[in-house]
Amino acid sequence: MLFHCESLVISTSAPIQIVDITDRVKGVFDGHPISNGQLTLTSSHTTAFVALNEKEPKLQQDMLDFLSDLAPAGRAYRHDIDPVDGRPNAHSHLIGLFMNASESILVSDGKLLLGEWQSIFLIELDGPRSQRILRVQIAGEV
Repeated sequence: MLFHCESLVISTSAPIQIVDITDRVKGVFDGHPISNGQLTLTSSHTTAFVALNEKEPKLQQDMLDFLSDLAPAGRAYRHDIDPVDGRPNAHSHLIGLFMNASESILVSDGKLLLGEWQSIFLIELDGPRSQRILRVQIAGEV
């Protein structure tokens, strides 16, 4: 069995943002000979997550609105009184309770088995950030 691990660095420009990283992940995968196995993508952050969903502009705006409404910024959250990193971001952590830090995608016959409407997204909940690090691990057989 072969293993490959690589990092993707992504910058974000909004407090809550959905960043399509499908092409970047496919670019990492396309450089390796694994034909059957899986690709796992993991966020190294507590306020940035990974999701598989549909890339459609109106749906993505609905997603942004939903996330903003789920735990609004600026409420009297205890975490925001004296945050460790100076960012009043309790709302970001609370929204993150409902999200995934990682996603696994099956690989068969040298292809990522994404559904017809599936894209891969980084979900930023505490931006903007100059660096978000995602780890990509590919494991499988040639």
